[in-house]
Amino acid sequence: MRMKKHKIRKKRNPGWYFLLPEFLGVSVFGLIPFADVVRRSFFQTVDGSFVGISNYVQVIKNDAFNLAAKNTLRFVVTCIPCLLLLSLILAMLLQQVLILAEKKKKHRNVTMEQFYRGSAAALKSMYLLPMAIPAASVVVLWKILFDSHGFVNSAIHALSGMSGIGQILNVLSVQEVDWMNTDAAFGILVFSYVWKYLGYDIVLWMAGLSAIPQGIYEAADMDGAGKWKTFFYITLPNLRPVAFTVVILSVLNSFKAFREVYMAAGSYPQENIYLLQHVFNNWFQTLSVDKMAAASVMLAFVIAVFVLLLERSWEREG
Repeated sequence: MRMKKHKIRKKRNPGWYFLLPEFLGVSVFGLIPFADVVRRSFFQTVDGSFVGISNYVQVIKNDAFNLAAKNTLRFVVTCIPCLLLLSLILAMLLQQVLILAEKKKKHRNVTMEQFYRGSAAALKSMYLLPMAIPAASVVVLWKILFDSHGFVNSAIHALSGMSGIGQILNVLSVQEVDWMNTDAAFGILVFSYVWKYLGYDIVLWMAGLSAIPQGIYEAADMDGAGKWKTFFYITLPNLRPVAFTVVILSVLNSFKAFREVYMAAGSYPQENIYLLQHVFNNWFQTLSVDKMAAASVMLAFVIAVFVLLLERSWEREG
């Protein structure tokens, strides 16, 4: 018996060796730096003295932090539903194109099968293209389109001179705007985020849709289930694991919007697009590491709570 137990242990031990590099990587680049950030949040930067929760109190009372937190929350709440809904609709349409290709394959219609598959591949590549564009190029595009003398204002100015279209624009109160220095800047930021990460979410949704057996849909169709019932009782329940992943990744990706805003408008952009990352960046430049550490811990806590609550609700309903 002892020999058998010893052999079983020997067989199980190698698994830990495969996990060890990943554990070391997470510890060195994730856990240890975060532990140091937590430590710094309780000390003063200048003399290194322990100040307790004083840094946290200062952060909570800071007007710039409160404005940035409000804008970031507003940005996430606005972007995520728009992105999830639009990406799911487009993913389902692309999936239908692939289903049509499979049907043509069964009927040995090679030409139409290749056409549908090629169309789906081309559309998928087109949706993913924004992710391959560097942030600097996106900023140049922003400036070309939304500068006070950019393409959009030039188009509005030209259309306003036309008799019929000009009257319609006047009725709709459409006029030339300094887009990046008014409330319209927030809409541009939302549009830019959705445009950039739409293809990423489409690919994730399509992975989930392709995993649903087509036999279930065929059985539902034979039972007389309509498209809406099929969607709510078959498609959505089977997409729950993917939906959780898409929501979490979309929220995390929303924090990457700072790069374009910073490159386009600098450290102090229009008030509506002043995000938490701007606060962190400005505190870093002024060497307010203690406040930055406290704010980072608070943000990490909020994100962790959000992920846990979302996971619990998914498990409860699943």
